[in-house]
Amino acid sequence: MKTLDMRGNPCPIPVVNAKKALAENDAAGVEVLVDNIVAVQNLEKMAKGTGCAFSYEETGASEYKVTIIKGGNSAQFFKEPAGNSAVNTAANAASESARGPVVLLTSSSMGTGADELGRLLIKGFIFSLTQLNPLPEAVIFLNGGAHLTTEGANTVPDLKTLEEKGTNICTCGTCANYYKLADSLAVGSIVDMMYITNRLSKAQLVITI
Repeated sequence: MKTLDMRGNPCPIPVVNAKKALAENDAAGVEVLVDNIVAVQNLEKMAKGTGCAFSYEETGASEYKVTIIKGGNSAQFFKEPAGNSAVNTAANAASESARGPVVLLTSSSMGTGADELGRLLIKGFIFSLTQLNPLPEAVIFLNGGAHLTTEGANTVPDLKTLEEKGTNICTCGTCANYYKLADSLAVGSIVDMMYITNRLSKAQLVITI
């Protein structure tokens, strides 16, 4: 079985290289060495999304060995993050003819100036998203914006409202890992850069803050 040393490589490089290794005709599976739990989670999503068996073990301080074995039926890799699938299905069907925007939030505040005002504005902006018709298809959080989906953030209640109504709430895994936020995620799912790129490329409208 081929072993890939992906330690030190940011998302989505470990996933991309693991998929390439699995695509080789003689490959029964692949072992991937990574140095953060978010990479492990992203590899798990890829493995399950392609019908492969998945396991991992912690081999040292912040070091993991992921094992992915071919088997089962292949499936589409770019799946929706976990959530209320019944609500998501209904929302997708209803919005087929009138799709909402994909919103990209790259900061924990809004605008340039007083930080306190910026945090107040971003809170108001996220609340306003709950009033849109159609609702956003997804709200994606990058860099400092990742703080808005964690425990204690005053934006979480409104984000949960959006999620319950069918909006996908997505936090960048690399960002969550960098800020050490993965364990404090309070709403939505952690996704990798491949998912984000795919989602943005298919959006009818992208709003970036």
